[in-house]
This record gives sequence, structure tokens and C-alpha cells, in this order.
Amino acid sequence: MATSLGEFEQLVLLAVLKAGDTAYGTRILEELHAAGDRRASRGAMYVTLARLEEKGLLRARTAEGGGARGGRPRRYLRVTSVGLRALRSSRATLLRLWTGLESVLGEAEA
Repeated sequence: MATSLGEFEQLVLLAVLKAGDTAYGTRILEELHAAGDRRASRGAMYVTLARLEEKGLLRARTAEGGGARGGRPRRYLRVTSVGLRALRSSRATLLRLWTGLESVLGEAEA
């Protein structure tokens, strides 16, 4: 059974994918702002990251902190295979729903 994703969950997962190996809190927020023009609070993003980890869609690894972070560790995130399947399913559903609406929405067919 496919995991249902909310809009913000999709955006966060996509931002994690965009950030690649450097996907941590601040970097994910930067991706949301740059690519999605989405303003999100740090708190909302961290709640969403925790929920996505609980669902098994994200996995975190901890790296030792450097001098700039005062030795505090940093949590890097990656999308799991389950997360990728959920994104693919969500994308396929959205594409099916968009199909045939080009004239209504005033867009040329791709």
C-alpha cells in the first residue's frame, strides 16, 4: 500500500533529494525557499522531518560537529527507498489528475 503524502511532505522530501549529501535542516530550508519559493518555519520543517522519519520515508545519520558548530553534531537526512516509492506514486497520481485539464488551466500540453 502506497504511503499518502501531504503537499508539504512532498516538498520536504523533494528538497532533501535536491540537497543530496548535504541535506540537513538549514540546507533543506534553503532548497524549499529557492526551488519551491516556499516560506516555512524551522519548527514546521522539523516536525515534518520527524514525521517522515517515523513513516520510514527518511533516514538520518549523525556527523560530528566542527569548530563552527561548537562541536555540536549535525543530522544529515536521506530519502529511503520507501520515500522514493511514495514520491513516485504521488507524482503519478498528480499527473493523471492534471491530464486533460490543459485547456481549463490555460496551459499548452507538454
